Amino acid sequence: MHSPLFSVYLRNNKMSKYNVIGLMSGTSMDGVDLAYCTFEKTDSGWKYELLQTKTYPYAQKWLDLLTNIHDFNANLVRDVDNELGLYFSQLIENFINDQQLVPDFISSHGHTAFHRPADGVTLQIGNGDVMSTKLRIPVVNDFRKRDVLLGGQGAPLVPMGDHLLFKDYDICLNLGGFSNVSYLQGNERLAFDICPVNMALNEASSITGSAFDPEGRMARSGDIHERILQDLEALDYYKLDGPRSLGREWYSKNFRPKMYSKKIPPIDLLATLTEHIALRISTTLSRMEGKYVLVTGGGCFNDYLMERIQALSDKDLNIPDEKLVSFKEALIFAFLGVLRMRNEVNVLSSVTGAPKDHCSGVIHKP
Repeated sequence: MHSPLFSVYLRNNKMSKYNVIGLMSGTSMDGVDLAYCTFEKTDSGWKYELLQTKTYPYAQKWLDLLTNIHDFNANLVRDVDNELGLYFSQLIENFINDQQLVPDFISSHGHTAFHRPADGVTLQIGNGDVMSTKLRIPVVNDFRKRDVLLGGQGAPLVPMGDHLLFKDYDICLNLGGFSNVSYLQGNERLAFDICPVNMALNEASSITGSAFDPEGRMARSGDIHERILQDLEALDYYKLDGPRSLGREWYSKNFRPKMYSKKIPPIDLLATLTEHIALRISTTLSRMEGKYVLVTGGGCFNDYLMERIQALSDKDLNIPDEKLVSFKEALIFAFLGVLRMRNEVNVLSSVTGAPKDHCSGVIHKP
Protein backbone atom coordinates (compact mmCIF):
# COMPACT_ATOMS: atom_id res chain seq x y z
CA MET A 1 0.00 0.00 0.00
CA HIS A 2 2.90 2.38 0.63
CA SER A 3 4.46 4.31 -2.26
CA PRO A 4 7.34 3.02 -4.37
CA LEU A 5 9.32 5.97 -3.06
CA PHE A 6 9.80 4.15 0.23
CA SER A 7 11.84 1.47 -1.50
CA VAL A 8 14.09 4.30 -2.65
CA TYR A 9 14.41 5.34 1.00
CA LEU A 10 15.67 1.87 1.85
CA ARG A 11 18.56 2.48 -0.53
CA ASN A 12 19.03 6.17 0.23
CA ASN A 13 17.48 7.73 3.29
CA LYS A 14 18.11 11.28 2.05
CA MET A 15 15.12 11.60 -0.27
CA SER A 16 14.17 15.24 -0.88
CA LYS A 17 10.37 14.81 -0.86
CA TYR A 18 8.11 12.77 1.42
CA ASN A 19 4.39 11.98 1.57
CA VAL A 20 3.43 11.29 5.18
CA ILE A 21 0.31 10.80 7.29
CA GLY A 22 0.72 12.35 10.73
CA LEU A 23 -1.45 11.13 13.61
CA MET A 24 -2.13 13.14 16.74
CA SER A 25 -4.25 12.27 19.77
CA GLY A 26 -4.02 15.05 22.34
CA THR A 27 -4.83 15.45 26.01
CA SER A 28 -8.11 17.26 25.22
CA MET A 29 -9.30 13.94 23.70
CA ASP A 30 -11.51 15.63 21.11
CA GLY A 31 -10.52 12.94 18.60
CA VAL A 32 -7.81 11.45 16.42
CA ASP A 33 -6.32 14.00 14.01
CA LEU A 34 -4.94 12.69 10.71
CA ALA A 35 -3.02 14.93 8.32
CA TYR A 36 -1.66 13.93 4.89
CA CYS A 37 1.33 16.17 4.24
CA THR A 38 4.20 16.58 1.83
CA PHE A 39 7.62 17.80 2.90
CA GLU A 40 10.39 18.87 0.56
CA LYS A 41 13.98 19.74 1.39
CA THR A 42 15.15 22.73 -0.68
CA ASP A 43 18.22 24.93 -0.71
CA SER A 44 16.35 27.47 1.44
CA GLY A 45 15.09 24.91 3.95
CA TRP A 46 12.06 22.70 4.45
CA LYS A 47 8.74 23.36 2.68
CA TYR A 48 5.45 21.69 3.56
CA GLU A 49 1.94 21.29 2.24
CA LEU A 50 -1.00 20.28 4.43
CA LEU A 51 -3.12 18.49 1.84
CA GLN A 52 -5.85 16.34 3.41
CA THR A 53 -7.07 16.32 7.00
CA LYS A 54 -9.66 14.51 9.08
CA THR A 55 -10.63 14.32 12.74
CA TYR A 56 -12.30 11.14 13.97
CA PRO A 57 -14.07 11.83 17.29
CA TYR A 58 -13.58 9.25 20.03
CA ALA A 59 -16.55 7.07 20.94
CA GLN A 60 -17.51 7.08 24.63
CA LYS A 61 -15.74 3.73 25.13
CA TRP A 62 -12.42 5.28 24.18
CA LEU A 63 -13.02 8.44 26.19
CA ASP A 64 -13.60 6.31 29.30
CA LEU A 65 -10.52 4.16 28.69
CA LEU A 66 -8.13 7.01 27.87
CA THR A 67 -9.34 9.20 30.73
CA ASN A 68 -8.62 6.49 33.30
CA ILE A 69 -5.72 4.56 31.77
CA HIS A 70 -3.15 6.02 34.16
CA ASP A 71 -4.89 4.01 36.90
CA PHE A 72 -4.82 0.67 35.00
CA ASN A 73 -2.49 -2.26 35.71
CA ALA A 74 0.29 -3.17 33.27
CA ASN A 75 -1.61 -6.02 31.58
CA LEU A 76 -4.65 -3.87 30.88
CA VAL A 77 -2.48 -1.02 29.58
CA ARG A 78 -0.82 -3.48 27.18
CA ASP A 79 -4.22 -4.66 25.94
CA VAL A 80 -5.41 -1.08 25.40
CA ASP A 81 -2.13 -0.25 23.61
CA ASN A 82 -2.70 -3.08 21.12
CA GLU A 83 -6.40 -2.36 20.68
CA LEU A 84 -5.73 1.33 20.11
CA GLY A 85 -3.13 0.38 17.50
CA LEU A 86 -5.81 -1.61 15.67
CA TYR A 87 -8.26 1.28 15.99
CA PHE A 88 -5.72 3.80 14.65
CA SER A 89 -5.01 1.40 11.77
CA GLN A 90 -8.67 1.26 10.82
CA LEU A 91 -8.98 5.05 10.87
CA ILE A 92 -5.86 5.44 8.72
CA GLU A 93 -7.06 2.80 6.27
CA ASN A 94 -10.39 4.63 5.94
CA PHE A 95 -8.57 7.94 5.46
CA ILE A 96 -6.28 6.48 2.77
CA ASN A 97 -9.14 4.83 0.89
CA ASP A 98 -11.51 7.79 1.10
CA GLN A 99 -8.91 10.27 -0.16
CA GLN A 100 -6.99 7.89 -2.47
CA LEU A 101 -3.70 8.62 -0.70
CA VAL A 102 -0.29 7.04 -1.24
CA PRO A 103 1.81 7.68 1.90
CA ASP A 104 5.45 6.71 2.20
CA PHE A 105 4.93 6.05 5.92
CA ILE A 106 2.83 6.92 8.98
CA SER A 107 4.19 9.07 11.80
CA SER A 108 2.19 8.74 15.01
CA HIS A 109 2.26 10.69 18.24
CA GLY A 110 -0.13 8.09 19.64
CA HIS A 111 -1.94 8.90 22.86
CA THR A 112 -0.13 9.72 26.11
CA ALA A 113 -1.07 7.18 28.78
CA PHE A 114 1.59 8.20 31.33
CA HIS A 115 3.96 11.12 31.47
CA ARG A 116 6.07 11.42 34.62
CA PRO A 117 9.51 12.41 33.34
CA ALA A 118 10.85 13.04 36.84
CA ASP A 119 10.33 9.32 37.46
CA GLY A 120 11.77 8.35 34.06
CA VAL A 121 8.30 7.29 32.87
CA THR A 122 6.46 8.13 29.67
CA LEU A 123 4.20 5.97 27.53
CA GLN A 124 2.44 6.77 24.26
CA ILE A 125 -0.07 4.05 23.35
CA GLY A 126 -1.34 2.98 19.94
CA ASN A 127 1.09 0.15 19.21
CA GLY A 128 3.29 0.95 16.21
CA ASP A 129 4.13 -2.66 15.43
CA VAL A 130 0.42 -3.52 15.32
CA MET A 131 -0.22 -0.54 13.05
CA SER A 132 2.61 -1.35 10.64
CA THR A 133 1.61 -5.01 10.39
CA LYS A 134 -2.06 -4.20 9.87
CA LEU A 135 -1.51 -1.42 7.32
CA ARG A 136 1.56 -2.91 5.58
CA ILE A 137 3.10 0.55 5.76
CA PRO A 138 6.14 1.66 7.82
CA VAL A 139 5.20 3.46 11.04
CA VAL A 140 7.31 5.81 13.17
CA ASN A 141 6.16 6.37 16.75
CA ASP A 142 7.32 6.49 20.40
CA PHE A 143 9.06 9.85 20.03
CA ARG A 144 9.31 10.67 23.75
CA LYS A 145 10.90 7.64 25.38
CA ARG A 146 14.53 8.13 24.36
CA ASP A 147 14.55 11.72 25.58
CA VAL A 148 13.15 10.70 28.98
CA LEU A 149 15.74 7.92 29.25
CA LEU A 150 18.43 10.53 28.54
CA GLY A 151 17.10 12.61 31.43
CA GLY A 152 14.93 15.03 29.46
CA GLN A 153 11.27 15.94 29.82
CA GLY A 154 10.27 14.08 26.64
CA ALA A 155 8.15 17.11 25.80
CA PRO A 156 7.32 19.34 24.14
CA LEU A 157 8.50 17.92 20.81
CA VAL A 158 6.66 20.26 18.43
CA PRO A 159 9.32 23.03 18.77
CA MET A 160 11.62 21.25 16.32
CA GLY A 161 8.89 21.69 13.70
CA ASP A 162 8.37 25.29 14.78
CA HIS A 163 12.07 25.89 14.31
CA LEU A 164 12.25 24.53 10.77
CA LEU A 165 8.74 25.10 9.37
CA PHE A 166 7.48 28.26 11.11
CA LYS A 167 10.61 30.36 11.53
CA ASP A 168 8.82 33.51 10.30
CA TYR A 169 7.17 33.79 13.74
CA ASP A 170 8.95 34.87 16.92
CA ILE A 171 6.75 32.70 19.13
CA CYS A 172 4.52 29.66 18.51
CA LEU A 173 1.68 29.17 21.01
CA ASN A 174 -0.53 26.08 21.06
CA LEU A 175 -3.84 25.98 22.93
CA GLY A 176 -4.73 22.30 23.31
CA GLY A 177 -5.47 20.19 26.37
CA PHE A 178 -2.51 22.11 27.81
CA SER A 179 -1.01 25.27 26.40
CA ASN A 180 2.61 25.19 25.33
CA VAL A 181 4.93 27.75 23.83
CA SER A 182 8.03 27.66 21.64
CA TYR A 183 10.26 30.68 21.02
CA LEU A 184 13.71 31.90 20.13
CA GLN A 185 15.96 33.39 22.77
CA GLY A 186 18.98 34.60 20.87
CA ASN A 187 19.79 31.68 18.58
CA GLU A 188 18.41 29.05 20.92
CA ARG A 189 14.94 27.48 20.67
CA LEU A 190 13.23 27.16 24.05
CA ALA A 191 9.82 25.72 24.92
CA PHE A 192 7.67 24.47 27.78
CA ASP A 193 4.10 23.73 28.82
CA ILE A 194 2.29 26.72 30.35
CA CYS A 195 -0.99 25.58 31.92
CA PRO A 196 -4.13 23.50 31.31
CA VAL A 197 -6.55 24.89 28.72
CA ASN A 198 -9.15 22.67 27.05
CA MET A 199 -8.67 19.87 29.54
CA ALA A 200 -9.96 22.12 32.31
CA LEU A 201 -12.49 24.14 30.28
CA ASN A 202 -14.10 21.06 28.76
CA GLU A 203 -14.37 19.37 32.14
CA ALA A 204 -16.06 22.44 33.59
CA SER A 205 -18.38 22.63 30.56
CA SER A 206 -19.37 18.99 31.03
CA ILE A 207 -21.00 19.92 34.36
CA THR A 208 -23.62 21.79 32.31
CA GLY A 209 -24.13 18.81 29.99
CA SER A 210 -22.11 20.37 27.16
CA ALA A 211 -18.88 18.78 25.92
CA PHE A 212 -17.32 22.24 25.51
CA ASP A 213 -18.17 25.94 25.80
CA PRO A 214 -18.85 27.17 22.23
CA GLU A 215 -16.90 30.40 21.60
CA GLY A 216 -16.57 30.81 25.37
CA ARG A 217 -20.14 32.07 25.66
CA MET A 218 -20.80 30.54 29.10
CA ALA A 219 -17.49 31.83 30.45
CA ARG A 220 -18.27 35.32 29.13
CA SER A 221 -21.53 35.38 31.10
CA GLY A 222 -19.97 34.20 34.37
CA ASP A 223 -18.29 36.00 37.27
CA ILE A 224 -14.67 35.44 38.30
CA HIS A 225 -14.24 33.80 41.73
CA GLU A 226 -11.20 35.59 43.14
CA ARG A 227 -10.23 32.99 45.74
CA ILE A 228 -10.15 30.12 43.24
CA LEU A 229 -8.26 32.34 40.81
CA GLN A 230 -5.66 33.14 43.48
CA ASP A 231 -5.31 29.47 44.40
CA LEU A 232 -4.74 28.49 40.77
CA GLU A 233 -2.23 31.29 40.27
CA ALA A 234 -0.28 30.07 43.32
CA LEU A 235 0.39 26.57 41.95
CA ASP A 236 4.05 25.60 42.39
CA TYR A 237 4.47 24.60 38.73
CA TYR A 238 4.20 28.24 37.68
CA LYS A 239 7.27 29.11 39.73
CA LEU A 240 9.53 26.66 37.86
CA ASP A 241 12.14 27.74 35.32
CA GLY A 242 13.75 25.82 32.48
CA PRO A 243 12.36 22.81 30.60
CA ARG A 244 9.11 21.60 32.13
CA SER A 245 6.04 19.72 31.00
CA LEU A 246 2.58 18.81 32.25
CA GLY A 247 0.56 15.60 32.17
CA ARG A 248 -2.86 14.34 33.16
CA GLU A 249 -1.48 13.00 36.45
CA TRP A 250 -0.33 16.50 37.47
CA TYR A 251 -3.68 17.93 36.42
CA SER A 252 -5.62 15.40 38.49
CA LYS A 253 -3.43 15.78 41.58
CA ASN A 254 -2.72 19.52 41.60
CA PHE A 255 -5.08 21.49 39.37
CA ARG A 256 -8.48 19.82 39.76
CA PRO A 257 -8.59 20.15 43.58
CA LYS A 258 -8.10 23.92 43.22
CA MET A 259 -10.88 24.10 40.60
CA TYR A 260 -13.36 22.54 42.99
CA SER A 261 -12.12 23.99 46.29
CA LYS A 262 -15.27 26.16 46.45
CA LYS A 263 -18.73 25.22 45.21
CA ILE A 264 -19.61 27.79 42.56
CA PRO A 265 -21.89 27.80 39.47
CA PRO A 266 -20.34 26.21 36.36
CA ILE A 267 -20.42 29.48 34.42
CA ASP A 268 -18.44 31.17 37.19
CA LEU A 269 -15.95 28.31 37.18
CA LEU A 270 -15.57 28.71 33.39
CA ALA A 271 -15.07 32.46 33.77
CA THR A 272 -12.46 31.90 36.49
CA LEU A 273 -10.59 29.25 34.53
CA THR A 274 -10.58 31.42 31.40
CA GLU A 275 -9.14 34.35 33.33
CA HIS A 276 -6.48 32.14 34.88
CA ILE A 277 -5.47 30.72 31.49
CA ALA A 278 -5.34 34.20 29.94
CA LEU A 279 -3.22 35.51 32.84
CA ARG A 280 -0.78 32.60 32.68
CA ILE A 281 -0.35 32.86 28.91
CA SER A 282 -0.08 36.65 28.74
CA THR A 283 2.39 36.74 31.63
CA THR A 284 4.48 34.07 29.91
CA LEU A 285 4.45 35.84 26.55
CA SER A 286 5.46 39.17 28.13
CA ARG A 287 8.83 37.69 29.14
CA MET A 288 9.73 36.68 25.58
CA GLU A 289 11.57 38.51 22.84
CA GLY A 290 9.76 39.34 19.62
CA LYS A 291 6.23 40.38 18.80
CA TYR A 292 4.67 37.99 16.27
CA VAL A 293 2.90 34.98 17.77
CA LEU A 294 1.46 32.09 15.76
CA VAL A 295 -1.51 30.71 17.74
CA THR A 296 -2.95 27.26 16.95
CA GLY A 297 -4.97 24.52 18.66
CA GLY A 298 -8.60 24.14 19.62
CA GLY A 299 -8.47 27.04 22.07
CA CYS A 300 -8.34 29.41 19.09
CA PHE A 301 -12.05 28.75 18.55
CA ASN A 302 -12.81 30.08 22.04
CA ASP A 303 -13.44 33.73 21.15
CA TYR A 304 -13.70 34.89 24.75
CA LEU A 305 -10.41 33.24 25.73
CA MET A 306 -8.63 34.79 22.75
CA GLU A 307 -10.06 38.22 23.63
CA ARG A 308 -8.80 37.93 27.21
CA ILE A 309 -5.32 36.82 26.13
CA GLN A 310 -5.09 39.70 23.66
CA ALA A 311 -6.40 42.23 26.19
CA LEU A 312 -3.69 41.22 28.68
CA SER A 313 -0.85 40.89 26.14
CA ASP A 314 1.21 43.35 24.10
CA LYS A 315 2.04 40.71 21.46
CA ASP A 316 0.60 40.44 17.96
CA LEU A 317 -1.49 37.24 18.01
CA ASN A 318 -1.85 35.62 14.57
CA ILE A 319 -4.42 32.87 14.01
CA PRO A 320 -3.87 31.07 10.66
CA ASP A 321 -6.45 29.25 8.53
CA GLU A 322 -8.68 26.72 10.26
CA LYS A 323 -6.86 23.71 8.82
CA LEU A 324 -3.51 24.74 10.28
CA VAL A 325 -5.14 25.77 13.58
CA SER A 326 -6.57 22.28 14.00
CA PHE A 327 -3.86 20.11 12.45
CA LYS A 328 -0.54 21.82 13.14
CA GLU A 329 0.49 19.19 15.70
CA ALA A 330 -0.38 16.30 13.36
CA LEU A 331 1.61 18.09 10.64
CA ILE A 332 4.63 18.48 12.88
CA PHE A 333 4.58 14.88 14.09
CA ALA A 334 4.54 13.85 10.44
CA PHE A 335 7.63 16.04 10.01
CA LEU A 336 9.36 14.57 13.08
CA GLY A 337 8.92 11.20 11.38
CA VAL A 338 10.66 12.54 8.26
CA LEU A 339 13.62 13.67 10.36
CA ARG A 340 13.69 10.27 12.07
CA MET A 341 13.74 8.49 8.71
CA ARG A 342 16.67 10.71 7.70
CA ASN A 343 18.39 10.05 11.06
CA GLU A 344 18.53 13.80 11.72
CA VAL A 345 17.99 15.68 14.98
CA ASN A 346 14.28 15.94 15.84
CA VAL A 347 14.51 16.63 19.60
CA LEU A 348 16.22 19.74 20.97
CA SER A 349 18.04 19.53 24.30
CA SER A 350 17.38 23.25 24.87
CA VAL A 351 13.67 22.39 24.94
CA THR A 352 13.54 19.12 26.87
CA GLY A 353 16.56 19.47 29.15
CA ALA A 354 18.23 16.32 27.80
CA PRO A 355 22.05 16.42 27.76
CA LYS A 356 22.21 16.54 23.95
CA ASP A 357 20.17 17.07 20.79
CA HIS A 358 19.18 13.72 19.34
CA CYS A 359 17.07 11.77 16.88
CA SER A 360 14.14 9.97 18.50
CA GLY A 361 11.35 7.66 17.40
CA VAL A 362 10.99 3.96 16.70
CA ILE A 363 10.62 2.73 13.11
CA HIS A 364 8.32 -0.28 12.58
CA LYS A 365 8.52 -1.99 9.20
CA PRO A 366 5.74 -4.27 7.94
